[in-house]
Amino acid sequence: MVGIDIIKTSRMQEMIEKFGQKALQKFLHDDEIELAKNYKTAAGFWATKEAVSKALGTGIGSECSFFDIKIYKNEKGAPKLSFSKKLIENFQLLDASLSITHDGDYAIAVVTLQSNISKKLLSF
Repeated sequence: MVGIDIIKTSRMQEMIEKFGQKALQKFLHDDEIELAKNYKTAAGFWATKEAVSKALGTGIGSECSFFDIKIYKNEKGAPKLSFSKKLIENFQLLDASLSITHDGDYAIAVVTLQSNISKKLLSF
């Protein structure tokens, strides 16, 4: 399963300027806020969580909230994903890959999820 999202980083900058720390607390865990050194990183984290929800086919909502997804960094500083027990069980998640990139005023995240749920391929 693949999900992708893009966000204009100035949108995140405006949210933070308007609402301060509360803007980040709406979609990030405390330890993620510590990792988000600036509005561009925060925008990448937003795009990541949206991309995960798209890969699951749910969007952000009751089946998959921002707080069911957690971003951390490995020892080399690469972003990684972890999930709530609810997501792991409901979607039978096995593995995840994440790539975040920034270019100019945009942040883009691509997520791939591996699951035990077999999807029927449709033919025509």
